[in-house]
This record gives sequence, C-alpha cells and structure tokens, in this order.
Amino acid sequence: MSRLGILCVVSGPSGSGKTTLCRGLSRLEPDQCRYAVSATTRPPRGGEEDGRDYHFLDEDTFLKRVAAGEFVEWARVHGNLYGTLKSEVCRHIEEGRDVLMDLDVQGGEHVRSATEPWIREALVDVFILPPSRGELVMRLGKRATESEAERDLRLQNALKELQHWRDYRYTLVSGTPEEDLAAFRAILVAERHRTARLQTVPAFDAE
Repeated sequence: MSRLGILCVVSGPSGSGKTTLCRGLSRLEPDQCRYAVSATTRPPRGGEEDGRDYHFLDEDTFLKRVAAGEFVEWARVHGNLYGTLKSEVCRHIEEGRDVLMDLDVQGGEHVRSATEPWIREALVDVFILPPSRGELVMRLGKRATESEAERDLRLQNALKELQHWRDYRYTLVSGTPEEDLAAFRAILVAERHRTARLQTVPAFDAE
C-alpha cells in the first residue's frame, strides 16, 4: 500500500502554539511530515532566517507570484501579506508526505474553499483552542519582540479568531506542549489510515 499525503491546516490565535506543534511534529517524524515555510512581506525579526522561518519577499514580488498562481493560499494579516507557495506543498503530497501549515483563520478558509481536487482530497484542518482567556493573554505577553500596541492588536485579533473554531474538522484544547503534540500526532495517524488516502500497487491489484 502507498498513500497520498495530508495537507494539514493548523489554525488558532497568536500564542496558541500552532507553529510549535507543526515544527515539533515535523522534527519528530521527518520522513512523514514537512513543515511548509510561509512567504511574507513583513521584515525579519531578530534571529529569523530567510527560507527557514519564512520566505521574505517584498510586496511587489509577492503580488506578482499571486498573479502567476504560485500560492495555495494567501492573505493580508496585521498589515502584511502571508501565503503558502505551491512549491512547498504539491510534490510532498504526491509522494505521500504530510504537509503541515500554520495559518490564521483567513488562510484556513481560503484553503477550505479551494476548487482544486488535490487540495480538497488532501485537506485536514485543526483548530488549537487556548484553555482560557487568561492563558491566552499570558502567552501573548511572552513575545518580547513586540510593543504593547502590537500585543494589544494581536489580542483583539485573537479574540475574533476564536469565534471560528467550529469551522474546523478537529479542535484541540491546548494543555501542556507534550499533551498537545501527542493529541496532534494522534489526529494525523488516524487520518493516514483513511481508506480514501490509500492506493494499492499494481501487483496487488492483479491478484
């Protein structure tokens, strides 16, 4: 048996840990998973590297690549453009590897509304729900690279994003990082065994 890869969209408000989950599972299962590095027009923060953390593009280049149909999804978030290039996704899905994408709810809705059959068949979406508002505020406060105004904006956007959790197939109520990773991995393991994803090799079919 072989299988098609999963296109796993992980959403949740800032501070929910969605990026940590995607990176954690891709490190735990490097042969099974790939973390899709997003493209963005925002400037790099301290310690970030082009191609590892993001593909940093200027706005003109980003929009030209949108017009050329090179993105699976894209959106303007917090005043900057973010998106996922098809080059980060297609080949891995065809070769049976799962692609993990951490997206805001705009990006998640964009992927869900895609008309390409390969996206619709590969898609699994997961929402990371913080256990409480207080925990969310505490996690956002740990971002030392942001100003107070930036944190306030992220909090307001996060509270709006929380209203969309019912749009997702799976909801993971966040606990410890270890608990979240175990639950996330369980979702992916179950999805890998869906009959619709499995393909038989020709010799097996002949029998």
